[in-house]
Amino acid sequence: MENSFEDLIATYIENKVGISEHFLSTDLANNLKQNLLTLNQERLLMAAGIGNSEKLSFDGAIRSDSIYWLDKKHNNAFENEFFAKIEAFILYLNQSCYAGITGYEFHYSLYESGDFYLKHLDQFKNNPSRKYSMISYLNSNWQESDGGELLIHQLDNNQKISPTQGKTVFFKSDELVHEVLVTQNTRMSITGWLKSD
Repeated sequence: MENSFEDLIATYIENKVGISEHFLSTDLANNLKQNLLTLNQERLLMAAGIGNSEKLSFDGAIRSDSIYWLDKKHNNAFENEFFAKIEAFILYLNQSCYAGITGYEFHYSLYESGDFYLKHLDQFKNNPSRKYSMISYLNSNWQESDGGELLIHQLDNNQKISPTQGKTVFFKSDELVHEVLVTQNTRMSITGWLKSD
């Protein structure tokens, strides 16, 4: 477990974008993916908005994915296993990097063929509590032709990251503009933020 944590931190220090190829185990990724697909079949996902609860809007020309918020109150075994992994990472991050993280929030994200999310920052202008963004992918057998890459914009080194199963990406929420390129296949992830309230 600590190896995947160290992978995220070491690559983040090197390039401002942390990547662990196997942050989620195959079993956990498969179970979370099945849970997401079931929620979608039950029509429990909702259109993703832009902004927070104080200033929320919906614009399909900017963002076209659907989401479902994870919550311990759901008492879902696989979501709770994911939360346990995140809490262990936060403990490791706080102890090794004095990050001061005190909480988190995560949601499933589903992009159907043709969906995208244009350039944006993850931290709200009216609320700076989001400190780090984390995205864990749930897509097995993803091909380059499927598109849907995460494109992170940096001054001298734009980085395109394929959303392959088990991979987790980690970066500062107020620092890097990023986008999700148009996907040609169903693209699934758990997306969220480590927070300091």
